[in-house]
Amino acid sequence: MYKKLVEKKTSLSVIGLGYVGLPIALEFAKKVSVIGFDIREDRIQLMKKGIDPSNELPSSAFKGCDIKFTSNPEDLKKASFHIVAVPTPIDKHNLPDLTPILGATKTIGNILKKGDYVVYESTVYPGCTEDDCIPVLEKLSGLKFMKDFKVGYSPERINPGDKEHTLTSIKKIVSGCDKESLDNVTKVYEMVVKAGVHRASTIKVAEAAKIIENTQRDVNIALMNELSIIFNRMRINTYEVLEASGTKWNFLKFFPGLVGGHCIGVDPYYLTFKAKEFRYHAQVINAGRFINDSMGFYIAKQTVKKLIDAGKNVLHAKVLIMGITFKEDVSDLRNSRVADVVTELVSYGVKVDVVDPHANSTELKHEYGFGLAQKIRNDYDAVIVAVSHREYINLKEPYFKGITSKEAILIDVKGIYRGKIKSLNYWSL
Repeated sequence: MYKKLVEKKTSLSVIGLGYVGLPIALEFAKKVSVIGFDIREDRIQLMKKGIDPSNELPSSAFKGCDIKFTSNPEDLKKASFHIVAVPTPIDKHNLPDLTPILGATKTIGNILKKGDYVVYESTVYPGCTEDDCIPVLEKLSGLKFMKDFKVGYSPERINPGDKEHTLTSIKKIVSGCDKESLDNVTKVYEMVVKAGVHRASTIKVAEAAKIIENTQRDVNIALMNELSIIFNRMRINTYEVLEASGTKWNFLKFFPGLVGGHCIGVDPYYLTFKAKEFRYHAQVINAGRFINDSMGFYIAKQTVKKLIDAGKNVLHAKVLIMGITFKEDVSDLRNSRVADVVTELVSYGVKVDVVDPHANSTELKHEYGFGLAQKIRNDYDAVIVAVSHREYINLKEPYFKGITSKEAILIDVKGIYRGKIKSLNYWSL
């Protein structure tokens, strides 16, 4: 397989060209022939013009790449090594939604040939690849797993907005269904991953390794959020506490905040879902999820309390929220917990304006039912800086005083203005 790819006697396909799939496809396209597949034709047309719809990659990333972008599943027949990089979201009940990954699996199953490889990168619970995906591949292709085609799992580790930790610089976990497939999957990924690979003993081990990476972060951030709630009642600044504790060499530097996006705020639910199948209720993980999912409402309620303390009429109060994407310096709005702040404030009768230099107003309206404000007013009763975009980092107190009324409040979710605000009523997590 490796030799056929390198000699361009066959192609490698990437199914799903989002923030994970497109960088993978372009990196491989510098070495082998690649077919980039996505079900959205509008995204395909942008990529054909050298534009990343996720706004993560510059146009130069497309230069010198042997790649064909398509939304036609028939084109996948020319490939023999298929990489699946589609989202794995949760539904409104916080249960795994396998629709995208099973949809991609069906697409591959319909074109699968003898000798083909299928490698999944999507984050799933342990056992999903073998128990949920492989039976679909067998049924639709009429082929026999292991005898006719091989499967591997190599979880994505791309961090949106991070220009330092990229596909090539992060060690890649790889796994296969047998020794031969593990060798081939390893060789293929070693072509593009300069940091090297780690061979997991089984597909389930690789699936589990990925899902606990984000679960660990989620639980640690939940602890920081709970400490923030406790310290707020004690009138202690959490960031000052963490700064002091951080002087110890083995103190883990996590911070409080809103935990959204399609990884940390989602992946733990896949693990707790699977745990129930084995008659175990995950207590620590679920407790962490509850705390983190509640933080948007907590921030909104603290804002309302501050408005009341300042003698403001909450029913007619005007609040500006700066930042709506799920993290700093990205355009991704999926599972943004800032939307919880908006929803809760509106429920109190507060008039809320939202601005964000990275967000698209049409997408925001589609996702959450509200858009971006066309202009910033000069009479806000409170300003909530919810996301630490680079455009906000160096703002000074006079800027906030220029857009607020008397006795206004500045809510600094990430603590970026700590020690810099002298006259405004200031609060942070």
